[in-house]
Amino acid sequence: MKISRKWLKLALLAGVVLFLAACSSGDVSANSTNFWDRYVLYYMGQFIIWVSNIFGGNYAFGIAIFTIIVRIILLPLNKKQMQSQREMQELQPEIDAIRAKYPNKDRESQLKMQEEQSALLEANDVNQFAGLLPMLVQLPLMMALYQAILYTPQLREGNFLWMNLGEPDPYFILPTIAALLTFYSTYLNMKSNPAQNATTKSMMFIMPAMIFFIGIGLPSAIAIYWVVTNAFTVGQTLIFNNPYKIIAEREEKRQAEKDRERALRRELRQKTGRKKKR
Repeated sequence: MKISRKWLKLALLAGVVLFLAACSSGDVSANSTNFWDRYVLYYMGQFIIWVSNIFGGNYAFGIAIFTIIVRIILLPLNKKQMQSQREMQELQPEIDAIRAKYPNKDRESQLKMQEEQSALLEANDVNQFAGLLPMLVQLPLMMALYQAILYTPQLREGNFLWMNLGEPDPYFILPTIAALLTFYSTYLNMKSNPAQNATTKSMMFIMPAMIFFIGIGLPSAIAIYWVVTNAFTVGQTLIFNNPYKIIAEREEKRQAEKDRERALRRELRQKTGRKKKR
């Protein structure tokens, strides 16, 4: 049932993205009649323009500030996502042990494996789908930003340094920065995972590559959004889910357990020695 809910959420997400992609058909304005154009894209574009005017009409700054505001609003969701991710990482060795018990791929074995995994997660009050919610919010938001830039003439025709905001970065500099930040963000998330394998490690390279190759074909304004978002994610991870701190805490816990076992063995030897003397 949990797997079904996962695919249902992903299907709904795909439907939302496809719906948003087809909503607008031209430049948006205060006279637009389409609800999406008039009340979402138009006001989003106008807000970015308003923020940009504070910085002397620099639309790149406006997009960056808009992105930071959005990330701050989403911070509680992302913090919960990171907490859920850490809980899943702590349980990963036990999850892997359950998978090892059921090497066969027949339906009965897979159902038993899923039942044991679900029971383990439920016993530890861990929701494996908590990380989906921020994604459900951010993808439609990015699509809306894409369309706001595409259909708002001021943003579409704006310039920043060597770039036209409505066109791809001709030198691939922003997609490269976005990819590098994605790599570092993924590296930080992977570093604290006590159970790593070839699949998880490959994601550290697959995700940045996807960001780069998708980014080189998108407007520079979207690349700015990705750069700021990924930089914010790196800072957020270092503050709320710092892998170096997590590793140090685990090491302290292991050391405390070793000290406790050593103390118990010493106490046992002392008791045994006293009995022999008697």
